[in-house]
Amino acid sequence: MSATQAKGADERILQTSPLRRLLGRPELGSVVGAIAVFVFFALLADSFLRASSLSTVLYAASTIGIMAVPVALLMIGGEFDLSAGVMVTSSALVSSMVSYQTTADVWVGVGVSLLVTLAIGAFNGFMLTRTKLPSFIITLGTFLMLTGLNLGFTKLIDGTVSTKTIADMEGFPSARDVFASTITVGGVGFKVTILWWLALVAVASWILLRTRAGNWIFAVGGNKDAARAVGVPVTRTKIGLYMGVGFGAWISGQHLLFSYDVVQSGEGVGNELIYIIAAVIGGCLITGGHGSAVGSAVGAFIFGMTSKGIVFAEWNPDWFKFFLGAMLLLATLLNAWVRKRAEATK
Repeated sequence: MSATQAKGADERILQTSPLRRLLGRPELGSVVGAIAVFVFFALLADSFLRASSLSTVLYAASTIGIMAVPVALLMIGGEFDLSAGVMVTSSALVSSMVSYQTTADVWVGVGVSLLVTLAIGAFNGFMLTRTKLPSFIITLGTFLMLTGLNLGFTKLIDGTVSTKTIADMEGFPSARDVFASTITVGGVGFKVTILWWLALVAVASWILLRTRAGNWIFAVGGNKDAARAVGVPVTRTKIGLYMGVGFGAWISGQHLLFSYDVVQSGEGVGNELIYIIAAVIGGCLITGGHGSAVGSAVGAFIFGMTSKGIVFAEWNPDWFKFFLGAMLLLATLLNAWVRKRAEATK
């Protein structure tokens, strides 16, 4: 075998190397971070390893993870959504007020809420693709409009900043079972949101890795002009991604409503940053074209471990945002290092 052939053989070995494939995974950095956070709180908080504590951590992670999954897909597609947090509240408010005002089965309100949140997502995507303005401007405008609409309509219809209870209305028990029930396993209660979260991660991963739409998402996030040149439906893809965020907001909003019976119109502000942080910790790039649904799930899990681990360790919860910011920076640096290592093995 000649030197040239030997060199070619070496390159083929590198291309199929398990180490290279591992280093190329976008969620690798977040997995390493999750292990470190888990060990950290397991050593500092005796109650952290209890089954009931794990249930609490998973619930906290799922409430973030349900939204982090579609937000991650949107970021892979090169955009982000600042209206995601208040859209969750809008979803709950629409469902509650439609059900209460029409005195119909609460499932009618649930259905109307789904249509409304999908429409909001479609509006964001349509405005983005038609105006060519940055997603920051488009979704910031939607954020402000929804914040005002949530408060204005709630006070106009109900006379207060919160909705009326719908706990005694027809269909409420079945809706609560779907969106806010507790499943007992081995004597430990787990919220149904955990199942919603895992299902979304599975579906999103299948879309990204096994479908043509997944290729389109990566393509428009990497270079939308080049993607358009090879026939990728850029407009349809981006609108679909924003509608995906709307779908996640619908699930989260229904959980919010059927967990507490009533909804405060001012909730949700600031949560959009937490969803973005979870996606970034999970390996998504702000510039698009890189990331995974599994990574967003790991990022949400880190969020859940940190928020509850601080409580189990009996620390002052005021420090939570500090640790969250530190994790964001460390995860970003670790992800950058992993990508450089992956490129170095090519």
